[in-house]
Order: sequence, then structure tokens, then C-alpha cells
Amino acid sequence: MVGTVVAVAKAKGHRFSKDPALEILVVEGLGVAGDAHYGSTVRHRSRVATDPTQPNLRQVHLIPSELFQELAGKGFEVHPTDLGENITTAGIDLLSLSEETVLRIGSEVELMVTGLRNPCAQIEKFQKGLLGAVLYKSTDGRLVRKSGIMAVVKRGGVVRKGDLIDVVDPLLPHKPLKPI
Repeated sequence: MVGTVVAVAKAKGHRFSKDPALEILVVEGLGVAGDAHYGSTVRHRSRVATDPTQPNLRQVHLIPSELFQELAGKGFEVHPTDLGENITTAGIDLLSLSEETVLRIGSEVELMVTGLRNPCAQIEKFQKGLLGAVLYKSTDGRLVRKSGIMAVVKRGGVVRKGDLIDVVDPLLPHKPLKPI
């Protein structure tokens, strides 16, 4: 599976949407330089309050651009970086990946997938009804989360719009993504 980077973003402060950028620098073991979630230990405010020594498994947030097209069909207007992602992708079914899948981006960067982003109430504040479009129960009663995936930086470098993304599956058995 090969995909493409559609957009990149970062934000110094903790806020919902991120600022689009021409490129982002990702640093091994830390995340996106200049982003609020940069660091080896957890940076998400609610998790810091619980235990600030937890490892940061949410260094880089990725969302597929295909989600925006799906949401548009439901009457929402959402664009790259609106939902707080660092990297917007195209051509990869991010939600179907396994834990520990490696995403090779461009010629340098390697991200290791750690889990699903668990959507929060801020999505509802962004657009009324949006939370229910990205977090719902399927017909079999399973909870579906469509707000992207999280990863850690295995090998750093620069990520730019247009970079190719190569998916490297982990060794078997594959572990399905869980919310983190």
C-alpha cells in the first residue's frame, strides 16, 4: 500500500485545529518539533493530569483525507488540519492498519502506528453533529472511531506535502488498533 501526504501541520498551544505548514520536522522519540504534543512523555492535558510520566504514544496524529469526502457527503465541511492532525494522507486506509505498522514517509521518516485517536467533545464544538459522524456504533454493536490514528517517531526528518508514504506491515500476528 502506497499513499501520499496531502497536508502537514503543527500548533504550539493546545487547541483543536492546527496551523498548516509547508513542512514539519519530526524528531525521533519526540514527535513534531514546535507542536504541543512534542515530547517523550504524554502531553495530552487529561493524561498529564492522571500520570505525567506515561510514555507519549500520541506524538504524531494522522487522518486520511478520504474522511473529509465522507463527511462532506453527510453535510459537514472539514479540511486538512481542521481536526488537529499533523499529517493528512491520501490512498491509505489508516484505520485498517495494525499496531506497530511502520509508515515510511519520503526518504527519511519512519513512524510506528500506536493506536486509534479517541475522538473527544471538542469535535462536537467544532461542528455540531460531527462527533456522531466520527464515533458511532456499527450494526454489529462495535464502536467505530474515524478520527485518525496516532504514531511515534522511529526515525526523524522532514515531512512535506506530496511525500510518498510506504506501509510496512509488522510481523504476524497483527494486532488491531485500539484507542489510545
